[in-house]
Amino acid sequence: MADCIFCKIIKGAIPSFKLYESERVFAFLDIQPLSQGHALVIPKHHGVKLTDIPDDQLEELMPVAKKLAKAMGGDNYNILQNNGRLAHQVVDHVHFHVIPKPDQEQGLGISWPAKKADMEKLKEYFNDVKAKI
Repeated sequence: MADCIFCKIIKGAIPSFKLYESERVFAFLDIQPLSQGHALVIPKHHGVKLTDIPDDQLEELMPVAKKLAKAMGGDNYNILQNNGRLAHQVVDHVHFHVIPKPDQEQGLGISWPAKKADMEKLKEYFNDVKAKI
């Protein structure tokens, strides 16, 4: 936690372009944006992955992301949250990206390699996960 860049930003030890702050949430512009307005919304509670953050510390994150998306004024945007290196998480503090998508060149570019599901295996998986919720 002491070395966490986002914790340092929250404490003011590292300057930021702060867009919003409350008791539990901090939002600021990304300094390596994919497009103009690319912002980060983070819980003040430190946790590496989403599952590390208490539920009460997550309640305000999506409403703040929504406010930022509206304030940016674009019709097209992505809200992204990554967990773990294989999922492209770089900073070890939960954060949500709000990324305007003004055109094909700017913003988040992704591919979606969807595959046809084996319905029997999907049903087994569904039953397993549902039993754990």
